[in-house]
Amino acid sequence: MKFAYQITPAIITVAIAIVQPQAVMALSAGEVNNIAKQITVLIQSKKPKYGSGVIIKKDGNTYTVLTAAHVVEVKDNYEIVTADGKTYAVNYSSVKQLPGVDLAVVEFSSNQNYNVAKIGNSDSSSEGTTAYVAGYPAPTFAINQSIYTFSNGTITANASKPLRDGYALVYSNNTSEGMSGGAVLNEKGELIGVHGRADLDTKQSKTGFNLGIPINTFLRMSAQVGVDTGISAPNTPVATAPKADDFFLQAVDKYNKGDKQGAIADYTSTLKINPNLAAAYNNRGVARSDLGDKQGAIADYNSALKIDSNLAEAYNNRGLARSDLGDKQAAIADYNLALKINSNYTEAYNNRGVARSDLGDKQGAIADYNSALKINPNYADAYNNRGLVRSDLGDKQGAIADYNSALKINPNYADAYNNRGLAHYTLGDKQGAIADYNLALKINPNLVEAYNNRGVVRLELGDKQGAIADYNLALKINPNYTEAYNNRGLARYTLGDKQGAIADYNLALKINPNYAITYDNLGFVYHYEGNIERAIKNWETAISLDQKLAEPLMALAVVLYNKGEKEQAITKAQQALTIDKQYADLAFLKKNYWSDHLIADAKKLLATPEIKSFLGQTQ
Repeated sequence: MKFAYQITPAIITVAIAIVQPQAVMALSAGEVNNIAKQITVLIQSKKPKYGSGVIIKKDGNTYTVLTAAHVVEVKDNYEIVTADGKTYAVNYSSVKQLPGVDLAVVEFSSNQNYNVAKIGNSDSSSEGTTAYVAGYPAPTFAINQSIYTFSNGTITANASKPLRDGYALVYSNNTSEGMSGGAVLNEKGELIGVHGRADLDTKQSKTGFNLGIPINTFLRMSAQVGVDTGISAPNTPVATAPKADDFFLQAVDKYNKGDKQGAIADYTSTLKINPNLAAAYNNRGVARSDLGDKQGAIADYNSALKIDSNLAEAYNNRGLARSDLGDKQAAIADYNLALKINSNYTEAYNNRGVARSDLGDKQGAIADYNSALKINPNYADAYNNRGLVRSDLGDKQGAIADYNSALKINPNYADAYNNRGLAHYTLGDKQGAIADYNLALKINPNLVEAYNNRGVVRLELGDKQGAIADYNLALKINPNYTEAYNNRGLARYTLGDKQGAIADYNLALKINPNYAITYDNLGFVYHYEGNIERAIKNWETAISLDQKLAEPLMALAVVLYNKGEKEQAITKAQQALTIDKQYADLAFLKKNYWSDHLIADAKKLLATPEIKSFLGQTQ
């Protein structure tokens, strides 16, 4: 009889925030990078903790660095590393945090001559203008030291009403952990903000929203911490009514806090004021997709692409929605378009890999995951997904190696623990499997797949009540979890509760009337009760739904042979053994909960000259 254990579906990262590119820049990206590199510093501590900062003032041998307050909020022995690789100790008493905003200044002393940032007017950085972010990402699994990074993008919003902690700039640049406190520069190489937030989901995958605090916010408050840059904030008129950017920023904040409906409402308000903001259509589509409205999401992505046909994120996100609706080929077409626009789009490679795997192109999927990992060696999702494909191809050890890599990057990756547990289980390491399922559930107590999978192992180890307890927990979280009903039915069957088993199998079929494994299992219950014709009917249904399922074919062959229909029985047995030769092993049948009576009949069928000859020919 069949368990239904489940590998968690491949994790898919959605890139959300995007904007229209600016056509003309005062300086080239390379020129701005040269400026940024000289004024950007690494801030590190013994913890270890990593952040970035930007030099904004020189007074004799004393340099003042502006950073995000959360980079230096904990008292520690901080060091500043400058562009020339020199390290300077920070006297923590020099750290001054600005009240009410996520900004702080620190000082270091040096007789070296370092460049100071040229401060710009952040109020003039409107939606669609160019933005650059510089900083030092924290060391990772693939790169064991902080290396200066420079990223280009565009401003998505510059709100007049900031979020808590002063965040008002939204931009599309790629950023990483450790770049908090780094410089946000305009096309002239001027400092217009301090980077502080790059929202992450539970898999540490960028959502695409990056937030910064405008430099004018600092200028208006700098006197409170005794910093005089010689520049005053411009007297920008206070907005009397909310701008489109204000609604956009609120939508970003609500989405990241889990208020998808609130985000949709604010994106809609954004579009009423500015109906040509492609990013708002794209992002509203993401929120709609998260809430299950895939058609509404696709309509929004179409609107975004009508405004900006080069919006790679909208193609990627439309591909995700189409994939969720079952149209894998259309999804792949969208991922191809995204990659044509941005050949380094790791999420699109990952997502195309998922679609290819679903269509059976396992090697194509692996190639896509390899491409994603070549661009971003710290992409945990791509390791996890490649592990799933390797497992499907029978390479369980290769799969485990990939799950290990994913977990080294993200030790809180519950799905990777669950998937590694399944690989251990298929290799016969049941205790190792349970240990992994326990770790997955410690991280995510609502991971129904891990409860279901742990139940499978517990049942095989003889802990029938423990298995049922796990299936109950899975069903409490997801009352429509067909696999858990099926497996609980099997556990009840092994305990002799045949009516309870039938009830569970019927619940599974009520949710999924085409669930072949459950029809197979029902056949065994009815056979055990002596209702042979009903058993045959269920096995025939299972075969019609899944012609690659060996067990109902073999069970049907055994019953037909016992009824005297030998020719038909031998044909069915040969079909079953072509699919899976293990059904010629009586110990295997016992392990799969066949009754002693049915095993005895199977022994007679397997002893026939026709089957012996068939097995000999197929060795």
